[in-house]
Amino acid sequence: MKLSGADIIVRTLIEQGVKTVFGYPGGQIINVYDSLYKYRDEITHILTAHEQGAAHAADGYARATGKAGVVMATSGPGATNLVTGIATAYLDSVPMVAITGNVPTTQLGTDSFQEIDITGITLPITKHNYVVGRVEELADTIREAFRLAVSGRPGPVLIDVPKDIQNAECEFTEQKPVSAEPPMPAKEIRIQAAAEAINLSQRPFIYFGGGMVTSGAQDELYELAELLDAPIGCSLMGISAIPTNHPRFLGMQGMHGHYACSMAMHRADCIIALGVRFNDRVTGNRAKFATNAKIIHIDVDGAELDKTVSAAHAMRGDLKLTLQKLIKMLAQKKLPEWRKTIEGLKFEERRHLDNREGLTPRAAILELNTHLGENTPVATDVGQHQMWAAQSLVFSKERRFLSSGGLGTMGFGMGAAIGAATATNERAVLVTGDGGFGMCLNELATAVTYKIPLVILLMNNGVLGMVRQWQTLFFDKHYSNTVLDRKTDFVALAKAFGADGERVDTLEGLHEALERAFKSEAPFVVDCVIDKDEFVLPMLPPGGSMDDIITEVDLGGAEND
Repeated sequence: MKLSGADIIVRTLIEQGVKTVFGYPGGQIINVYDSLYKYRDEITHILTAHEQGAAHAADGYARATGKAGVVMATSGPGATNLVTGIATAYLDSVPMVAITGNVPTTQLGTDSFQEIDITGITLPITKHNYVVGRVEELADTIREAFRLAVSGRPGPVLIDVPKDIQNAECEFTEQKPVSAEPPMPAKEIRIQAAAEAINLSQRPFIYFGGGMVTSGAQDELYELAELLDAPIGCSLMGISAIPTNHPRFLGMQGMHGHYACSMAMHRADCIIALGVRFNDRVTGNRAKFATNAKIIHIDVDGAELDKTVSAAHAMRGDLKLTLQKLIKMLAQKKLPEWRKTIEGLKFEERRHLDNREGLTPRAAILELNTHLGENTPVATDVGQHQMWAAQSLVFSKERRFLSSGGLGTMGFGMGAAIGAATATNERAVLVTGDGGFGMCLNELATAVTYKIPLVILLMNNGVLGMVRQWQTLFFDKHYSNTVLDRKTDFVALAKAFGADGERVDTLEGLHEALERAFKSEAPFVVDCVIDKDEFVLPMLPPGGSMDDIITEVDLGGAEND
């Protein structure tokens, strides 16, 4: 059948199994929106308050499902407003397809109204991008974009469609949904060499990241840990990949990771890294990182191997398939001394836990845990609240923790929570701070309009807490532009949007507010007051090693505003 380019875009999305797209219309993509109107019974469009919110919503949808999220925007500022959301997805390996409209091909390069070279802008932050030059290429370009987005190391792909291509017509034949490229294990000879090194180890430590979720290698992870009698840790992106209460799981490693996890990794003689990067928040001073350990690194992206730390054995391949081969080559271990060391570290960690009475950040997150269901997705913004959530949230199901790791995007959380709630048909939770919430609160309008069940735990300390923490510790308490000093009434603001809200300053009040929030039919903001001088601990100081880890801070005299 003969269709316009705009109809081909929408029909191809439906063909690929897309049920929901997020976006914002405009002049250069209006034809596609007319097509969305025609096919509204087959595909749903969610209109956000801002294109960045739409990109984060598509991201959250993808993180919660593993499927490519889809976002649309018009040319010029519409397209550039997607950039932060695309970059966020790229740094965290999230599959996304972004479709932008642009001026007609005859006007490209002439500085037409709202013309922008969005493919040039997004080249460094996409797996690939396209400018469609012929309508006959449009459907196959979209199909290829979906295949690329979910294959290997997932990521975002952008398709820029000029206005005349949307108007042009050609024959369209529906096809089956595309599949990801077949995964491949690492080379046998490399796996064998790694197995020999692992078999010699006496203090093995397994460290995984977001690649664990992508590959679905949890069963192999459990088998590996039992075989090696090894503890397990994860990166921020690995949280919720396995149940938090798994007996071998020590939690998150890194700058603000769990003490036992970070120290176990530091003392290991063999680190088996699975689908994870060694960025600066993980290693600290790289010259002093894991000096006594051989690193065994498996990743589907060969560019990550030996990029920041040198691995004794680096294997490029699918995690699940590679582990299946590796496990067959390993000998069963019993390591009582290593287990004793780990138990000692766990005991030491418990000594440093914040068990103060009252409404502390940890107490707030522990209270939130009592209200979460098994399927509840929890999104965060970026800052202290993000780390408190990462340290203390409890998950039993994968893909339920959504947080910006690589880019660290303040304002990510609201859109991501909307996307996750839409994807899972579950009530979603946003843990945020007053700084991050200020960057995305306009999307309350979206949540209210579409009746998206959303609980927002706003940890309100009146400052940009993470930066202030650094200023306290490393900049002589020079609190330059981190005291927000805003008069915003977040409860009144929520009600102005059509949501509900309540302000709390006690733990009992928080419990009661969350009880009401989780029963509310409208989005609900819990404005939770915490002290501005609360710290995220442990903390690895910048440029420091695990030997420099900070577990306690004397906050006396921190009132120097």
